Amino acid sequence: MAVAVPNCHSRVSMSVSMSIMQGTAGPTAGAGQQGGLHGAQPYYHPQHAVAPAHTQEQVQPDRPIGYGAFGVVWAVTDPRDGRRVALKKLPKVFASVISSKRVFRELKMLCFFKHENVLSALDILQPPHLDFFQEIYVITELLQSDLHKIIVSHQPLSSDHIKVFLYQILRGLKYLHSARILHRDIKPGNLLVNSNCVLKICDFGLARVEEPDTNKPMTQEVVTQYYRAPEILMGTKHYSAAVDVWSVGCIFGELLGRRILFQAENPFQQLELITELLGTPSLEDMKYACEAAKSDMLHRAPKPPSLSALYTLSSQATHEVVHLLCQMLVFDPDKRISVVDALAHPYLDEGRLRYHSCMCKCCYTTASGMRQYTSEFESTAPQPFDDRWEKKLNTVQQVKEEMHKFIAEQLNTSRVPLCINPQSAAFKSFASSTVAHPSELPPSPYQWEY
Repeated sequence: MAVAVPNCHSRVSMSVSMSIMQGTAGPTAGAGQQGGLHGAQPYYHPQHAVAPAHTQEQVQPDRPIGYGAFGVVWAVTDPRDGRRVALKKLPKVFASVISSKRVFRELKMLCFFKHENVLSALDILQPPHLDFFQEIYVITELLQSDLHKIIVSHQPLSSDHIKVFLYQILRGLKYLHSARILHRDIKPGNLLVNSNCVLKICDFGLARVEEPDTNKPMTQEVVTQYYRAPEILMGTKHYSAAVDVWSVGCIFGELLGRRILFQAENPFQQLELITELLGTPSLEDMKYACEAAKSDMLHRAPKPPSLSALYTLSSQATHEVVHLLCQMLVFDPDKRISVVDALAHPYLDEGRLRYHSCMCKCCYTTASGMRQYTSEFESTAPQPFDDRWEKKLNTVQQVKEEMHKFIAEQLNTSRVPLCINPQSAAFKSFASSTVAHPSELPPSPYQWEY
């Protein structure tokens, strides 16, 4: 529907894939509008909303496009320019100190990222007054599909497709790892793809800064089971960026075979499938595993490696392909190839050339038709991601206040701020949309007896 130009006192609301509307806020608003705003309570209730000096645009929810453990994503039309974007809703942010810190960390990361292959925040919806601040809405770029949908589709995947996808995954991961960020949930569904095959890593709900102190334990409740590294399956208390590389190796195999490489019903069986391919690990390769997991592995019948089975994944599984795949799927994380070394593998030369010849934004074509290439094909972060703030915040209220302040600082003052349009046809569904139920989430790590 057409959008009328608001007067200086009106708010603009975004409809999540619904229609867009504008109307005055506050006591002069029409009764119908007030009723809609009241329905959004406590978010953007007219009595509690922050009154901006300029107009606000209303965003109207359109359709859900994905949800997981920590957030719900809807397709949205930005009423300021008509652009289709994604709106991520992070509900129940302040349930606990741990959950509120996790959300704040993800929000800071989305604002920190500046890379073609990593999804970043385009905007954040203006929050209500601190007393009514319960949910966060982040706007990001909207991509048409993800790698999971492509893999399970009937669309042919050529060798060129696989090379350019793998190159972009590793290129994005190099940037993340250079910022000391571990993604910890790399899987096909978290790799967004648009119509021209540009790929972006998304969903940083489980991401964190690497822990340099090996004596400090890290949670094992990370990585969707099928892409979980063996050191996590075997109860390690500490892990590194190598867990992301293992996940990429699993995805590489999945792109080739068009099926999940290690698809088990539980984490214990997951480890069984891995050892069927890699063979029984040595004690040295299990140095990070807990004692119970080591003992269990040593009491099983030894298995020889069967890496030659990787050649049966696809007709595209050449010697070069299997060589790189075998370096990613290594039991010992210390022997697993790094992202930097993987990018230097000759298999990815064609993927790099194709991406920078016509897909990237870091290179450009001159008026005369000459392609000007960047001096650094795989850029790194200018500085590590700073997480020192986490140690200073010890209560939910402290996190809430700092997050509210951070969002206010991030708001683009040169553009009209956005809010949710409660009059949108899909608002009721959007308002009630929540994160995945525990039964819909992947199994938790196997609980070894320590």
